[in-house]
Amino acid sequence: MPRVRSVFLSDIHLGTRACQAECLLDFLREYPSEQTFLIGDIIDFWAMSRSIHWSAAQNTVVQKFLRRARHGERVVFIPGNHDEALRDYCGVVFGDIEVVDELVHETADGRRFLLIHGDVFDQVTRHHRWVAVLGDMAYNLLVSLNHGLSRVRRRLGIPGYWSLAGYAKRKVKTALNFMFDFEESAIHHARERGLDGVICGHIHWATISDIGGLTYINCGDWVDSCTAIVEHFDGRLELVAWGMRSKIPALSAPTVEHAEV
Repeated sequence: MPRVRSVFLSDIHLGTRACQAECLLDFLREYPSEQTFLIGDIIDFWAMSRSIHWSAAQNTVVQKFLRRARHGERVVFIPGNHDEALRDYCGVVFGDIEVVDELVHETADGRRFLLIHGDVFDQVTRHHRWVAVLGDMAYNLLVSLNHGLSRVRRRLGIPGYWSLAGYAKRKVKTALNFMFDFEESAIHHARERGLDGVICGHIHWATISDIGGLTYINCGDWVDSCTAIVEHFDGRLELVAWGMRSKIPALSAPTVEHAEV
């Protein structure tokens, strides 16, 4: 029997060296589900236009999603800005995987959430694409540097996982303002639709939070933090920080954020 009712994933960035496909495969093996929602930037066509890195593990990730769909699990793919070319195929079913622009998901306890990647709430991505591309390249550089830093920390015996990209987001005021504006815009959109909240991705910042009485949920990413949202059979939504589990060998079980709703 599936361990959870639904799994929500975003920002996997297949086709890049930074994609942590092995970590994702471990998570998928641990969390069989009735439904899997892929909420954008699953494949990184932006990065692949510069160079392609497609590992065996990344290929297995794709096969895993196809296998889940083939075995009767509902798999829905909502394209993001990095795989926006696939938006031309919204309404089409590929290998039993539904491709849609957005979706309203009803949880087991009756709440209704808008599933959308979120780039529509990002004014930079919408109106200044070249700035977004430069920002993406800078973020990828931080992630690459962070992988090197993590190796050094392990060799020095320094415990815990530390994210350079996450540190930059927390410390740079403009980054914080951008995230707050993004969240407010997403919640405003959900409120106008008469929904209970939104589940999105795009900004690589996983969270479950209450904003003005509605629930804002971000899946995070599988490049730096390795996070996902799962829905239990009672409708409870939980943020799973799988990356912490995989990067701290002393932990015997997945580290789960306490945020849930």
